[in-house]
Amino acid sequence: MRLNKNTSIVLVSLVIIVLAALTYFGQKPLMDRINLGLDLRGGLRVVLQAQEKSGNEVTKDTLQKAVGILRDRVDNLGVKESSLYPQGDDRVVVEIAGEDDPESAVDILRNTAQLEFWDEQGKVLVTGKHLKDAQAESAGAQGNGTFNVAISFDKEGAKQFAEATTANVNKPIAIVLDGKVISAPNVKTAITDGNAIIEGNFTAKEAQDLAVLLRSGALPVTLKVIEKRSIGPTLGADSLQKSIDAGIVGMIAILIFMVGYYRLPGLVADISLVLYALVVLGAMALLGAVLTLPGIAGFVLSIGMAVDANVIINERLKEEMRTGKTLKASIDAAYDRAFWTVFDSNLTVIIAAAILMWLGTGPVKGFAVTLIIGNIAAMVTALYFTQWLMNPLSNIFSNKKLYIN
Repeated sequence: MRLNKNTSIVLVSLVIIVLAALTYFGQKPLMDRINLGLDLRGGLRVVLQAQEKSGNEVTKDTLQKAVGILRDRVDNLGVKESSLYPQGDDRVVVEIAGEDDPESAVDILRNTAQLEFWDEQGKVLVTGKHLKDAQAESAGAQGNGTFNVAISFDKEGAKQFAEATTANVNKPIAIVLDGKVISAPNVKTAITDGNAIIEGNFTAKEAQDLAVLLRSGALPVTLKVIEKRSIGPTLGADSLQKSIDAGIVGMIAILIFMVGYYRLPGLVADISLVLYALVVLGAMALLGAVLTLPGIAGFVLSIGMAVDANVIINERLKEEMRTGKTLKASIDAAYDRAFWTVFDSNLTVIIAAAILMWLGTGPVKGFAVTLIIGNIAAMVTALYFTQWLMNPLSNIFSNKKLYIN
């Protein structure tokens, strides 16, 4: 596949952006910016005990529902590795990798998050049962840097909220969370579109936490924290270091093999592999993705895909040169013929990894995320960056012995 002038400009820009990112990351080691998983770093472990709430007994079904709601809350805290599972008849264990604000995380987990709207007499008009969405948003210029939470109801909830606001025009309606009044604004006009704003002079984090609680729904039981502690990595430091050392040795062996067997194209492939590794690690740091041992396996697997792509391209280059074509024509033909082979193989892996990321949790999701990022980076570096680098090098080093045995 030939590269036109615009594509080359985009690629040069990409390289500049990567170098700029590396300069930024240089203020702190790149690996220190990547979140490590429970198996590599440890994190927070919380044991919650379910207690009866409003006549709802603690059963296997209510406990499983609570686990599902807690999982939604943890997922909304950010891209983090977590482990949630029931323990016994009335307990839930939650483990979160590398949580920086454990107290806040515990508060989000244990809050029941029962949302209600009361009239002046304390009568419940509407509940959060039919809540469809909740998002934190800035209160605007007049809010002095505070934040609100915008909520929306489904069709049934919108109908109930319209009836409640219609009956209470020019009267206050209290917004209550777990029995505590957050705010009690006067209703100026009936609200019939199912959208409302919760005002409480929230900070950005308070508004975001409240939105997380409301989106995930109310817990069917009350949860009491009976254990909260930090946990160490499930893998020993020695095991982790051995894994890193093995990866470094393997990478060096690949780089030596590519140069020794493919000569100048192998050197170009090595440069692209180094760029590929930096792009993957930089993307994980920017996205806040969690690196686990399965994630390292995904990274190594995607390195294999990147090497495989370069091998396919270089073998195609040899075939084209053996037919007697010029060096320039051989390079263009090799990339044209190899493009769909490399693209198809990487695309199928990305699709499989996307399914794993969608259905999986914890380490499985970490493996899938790393594999997707790695395969996308492998395609870009192998199909575009190497050709962009090979074209000027072929003009400088035209001796065919540098390209073919």
